[in-house]
Amino acid sequence: MKTANVNGITLAFEDSGGSGPVVILSHGFLMDHSMFDAQVAALKNSYRVITWDERGFGGTRAEADFTYWDSANDVLALMDHLNIASAVVGGMSQGGFLSLRVALTAPERVKALILIDTQAGTEDPATIEPYNQLHAAWLEHGAVAVQDIIAGIILGPGKWSEWFAKWGAMQPDQFSKAFNCLMHRDDITSRLGEIKCPSLIVHGTADVAIGMEKAEVLRDSIAGPTTLVAIEGGPHAANMTHAEPVNAAILQFLGSLA
Repeated sequence: MKTANVNGITLAFEDSGGSGPVVILSHGFLMDHSMFDAQVAALKNSYRVITWDERGFGGTRAEADFTYWDSANDVLALMDHLNIASAVVGGMSQGGFLSLRVALTAPERVKALILIDTQAGTEDPATIEPYNQLHAAWLEHGAVAVQDIIAGIILGPGKWSEWFAKWGAMQPDQFSKAFNCLMHRDDITSRLGEIKCPSLIVHGTADVAIGMEKAEVLRDSIAGPTTLVAIEGGPHAANMTHAEPVNAAILQFLGSLA
């Protein structure tokens, strides 16, 4: 992977290159840039696709505690590093959290948003204690103790040995810094009316981490033109398990942009 020294971190990223319009995709919690492999394959012939490892994951270390506003600034700093004035910005779950914040921080640099299985609010109160218990169990017993539960939440049924291996290799301090960012994020729902760019919202109907009603809030609250595409049977990481309909929605959306 390539790296960029920005905002006091060494940020790892992939760049498909080319002269097409730029699309920047940010991954979900406990994932890395590779969760978008199917999207890169579908887009790279017509678009320049940039994926990256966020703080605490993959090749990017979290050197200190951080927020999703910091992560949004990482995207903008990476754009500066690559001399990209504006781009379509998108992400899945926490990648969507930070992408919304990019649009709020620097609206002039965001041509459009792609929001995959994400939301603008905080964690539902009912999930806080179970998630804290998962965090504690991971720290005490290792990822192997909770990997099946986590895979069920993010990926749904299937064999996920590649991700189990990545989770098992995570350093506890990196996991905790990223977890604390996730659990203590602020609610930006009241600011969605500030977002005027076109937005594509893609959401799995079987997402148990973020329900479809949260996608509907995005659709109804973002001020710019929005399209909500429901992915039938899609789990939280619908872009991985249901790549074909997700890619079709993204390509149609990108093709509609002036």
